Amino acid sequence: MASNPIISAKPNPPRIAYYSMEIGFRNDIPTYSGGLGVLAGDTLKSAADLGVPVVACSLLYNRGYFRQHLDMDGWQSEEPIYWDFAEKGFVLQDARVKVNLEGRDVHLRAWRYNLQGEAGHVLPMIFLDSDVPENHDWDRGLTYHLYGGDNRYRLKQEVILGIGGTRMLAALGFTPEKYHMNEGHAAFLVLELLLKSKKNIEDVWDENLVWDTQSVKEHCIFTTHTPVEAGHDRFPWDMVGEVMGDYFPMADFKRFGDEHDQLNMSTLALNLSDFQNGVAKKHGEVSRNMFPGYNIRSITNGVHSRTWTHPHWEAVFDRYIPGWSLEPELFVRVDNVPDAVVWETHQTCKRELLAEVQQHTGISMSTDVLTLGFARRATPYKRADLLFRDVKRLLEVASGKLQIIYAGKAHPKDGAGKDNIHKIIEAARALGGEIPVVFLENYDMDLALKIIAGADVWLNTPMRPREASGTSGMKATHNGVPNFSVLDGWWIEGWVEDVTGWSIGPEATETNLDAVDETLDLVDLYDKLEQKLLPTYYGGSDHAEWIKVMKGAIGKNACYFNTHRMMRQYVTEAYIQ
Repeated sequence: MASNPIISAKPNPPRIAYYSMEIGFRNDIPTYSGGLGVLAGDTLKSAADLGVPVVACSLLYNRGYFRQHLDMDGWQSEEPIYWDFAEKGFVLQDARVKVNLEGRDVHLRAWRYNLQGEAGHVLPMIFLDSDVPENHDWDRGLTYHLYGGDNRYRLKQEVILGIGGTRMLAALGFTPEKYHMNEGHAAFLVLELLLKSKKNIEDVWDENLVWDTQSVKEHCIFTTHTPVEAGHDRFPWDMVGEVMGDYFPMADFKRFGDEHDQLNMSTLALNLSDFQNGVAKKHGEVSRNMFPGYNIRSITNGVHSRTWTHPHWEAVFDRYIPGWSLEPELFVRVDNVPDAVVWETHQTCKRELLAEVQQHTGISMSTDVLTLGFARRATPYKRADLLFRDVKRLLEVASGKLQIIYAGKAHPKDGAGKDNIHKIIEAARALGGEIPVVFLENYDMDLALKIIAGADVWLNTPMRPREASGTSGMKATHNGVPNFSVLDGWWIEGWVEDVTGWSIGPEATETNLDAVDETLDLVDLYDKLEQKLLPTYYGGSDHAEWIKVMKGAIGKNACYFNTHRMMRQYVTEAYIQ
């Protein structure tokens, strides 16, 4: 097996602390909701594979995100997921710390999970838990639910992550040199670092207090993951005062984090970090427009190649491209794989996906019909229903030639997201079976891999420029599945028309969140489907033209859009600057 680690796989004391509100690293551990958490998990897996000295910090959600149920009309309901940490390999640590919330001490314990990399390096992940007897019943529940409760609940969770997490890492003996905030949820850590580095000798507040902001900045990295407003947490200052009390002088607090008379966690992170980045080239540009005056760079996301390559494809790559998982750049050698092997491997994945559809929905789909996959968080800007905006036109183009598989959860309080799922179910009925459509409930990592590998095309229709990156399409490329996507996020960088997949709509010129003309996207979606995708897929018995695009997806996209390349960029551009 080839090996190309950044740093020796021998044990190194963690020097980079990576904070994320969610981490999705195993399907059966429900500490994630979607893309942000799974990206965090993929990032940490690559760090472990490459021997990068990282320790991770997050919260332990002992009731999970949620289990999704859809009724006959496509309306979502939710129930908690109870799980046993010890059975999953989590080990309770001896250290205890506390944070003060609403004038009460909230005690925190920590569970450690050792993530082992492919070359043997162990990366510690620390998960904070407030469900201890010393706490008030309400406070015990602060680590029950990911993205649960109201805005005050969220604020308290972010205090636990940023302040409690920094104290816990210290209590456990970790001495990070860099603190990487994966989104603004962890931004309170900068306040904790400021308190540790304040220049006045007396441990009291005074009007001449001078903060060593430059020292803190040099140690902090901030990655923003979305231009969507809901992704930048804001809290009223009176709520901040009620929850956090006199933890930090309010005048200075506002100086670092105020935006329009409220605390903006992204602003706080930006003001006290030296390295800031978006997660695609376009997203960096959009972020600089959103936050003028900051030097927000870009490191384009990736996915963990081993995690997101179907076992059938793993066997193929092990045979024809040895060393691919530690050196994904070797995917450029995909032409080593015979066309017949590419097609049969994909068809095997497709048969397994369609068997899953049959088992869960009773709907029979054909392996000979072009199959679109669309699976991601259900929220309006993703426009999951765009394909059905003109059902008559869709039937004219694709009746009897197309089938579609959907999956995705809407946040429990996202009524518009839930309505989006309902619209898809209604559209499926309107098509009358001429174009079979299914929506698979309870989307998770295992189901994602089945759809990603079994679909023929990966469909993505976000409203520009709201897709910061979009990693599901990168996962598809690792399984030879081309993208059919709006030019936004990573696809602007990965798109080569008719080579790696196909674009939808005009080139991306927007840098703000104003409404775009959806007509252009819709017309192009149907036209490309009619004039490019369907003719290419059904164009010959040997599928040669289609296989050429499948190989383009692997050889030109999977080789670059992976977290091994991404982690190397973070190391050289952010961690050792």
